[in-house]
Amino acid sequence: MAGEKFGSRNDRPTGGVSGKSRPRPRQAPPKRAPYKPGMSLSFGFLVLAVILAAAALPFLAGAAPTPDLVGYFEPGKAEQPLRGDVALRGPDRETARLPSGHLIEKRFSICGSAARIDCVVDGDTFWMDGVKIRIADIDTPEVSGPACASEKRLADEATHRLQTLLNDGPFELRRADRDEDRYGRKLRTVHRDGRSIGEILVADGLAHEWRGRKESWCG
Repeated sequence: MAGEKFGSRNDRPTGGVSGKSRPRPRQAPPKRAPYKPGMSLSFGFLVLAVILAAAALPFLAGAAPTPDLVGYFEPGKAEQPLRGDVALRGPDRETARLPSGHLIEKRFSICGSAARIDCVVDGDTFWMDGVKIRIADIDTPEVSGPACASEKRLADEATHRLQTLLNDGPFELRRADRDEDRYGRKLRTVHRDGRSIGEILVADGLAHEWRGRKESWCG
């Protein structure tokens, strides 16, 4: 029909004359909570306080200090307490701490090519439980590299005499003024019944009293 308009208003495009659709407005991103430095610092201080409290528990509980010598004991046998700060470990590696002022009783061999656990090196040095100990109050002839035949003979005598003395019964180890020498040996004096075993070796003519330097054994 002439002059008749087809379609209704609802059929017309919404984009205006060009027919393009209008873009949808962008939505603003959600707002984040403002950063508060105090929250992070408070959490950090809380973590630090927990760590410090955990580290302080052994001291508050009266834990013993780190031992300066490690020894071993056998379950079922009488405890062999040691003098000084000492940790004893059994075959299961469980550690037991014993108070000061106690005694050690072990059997020592002469050191050879086997592993050095409990053995005598020379008149002033021995191994105990795998720890090398230098008797601090004496100096004895050298087994290795003696300067003369007399020193070699006396060195052998001193070595066997020390073995006998250590195997004679319970003894004490007392810490010297320094824990170790420059070779990493523990510096200790050895005592039985209140007398230094070093003094016994000096009286036997097999050791010199240690005066800060070595003395000759060759006449």
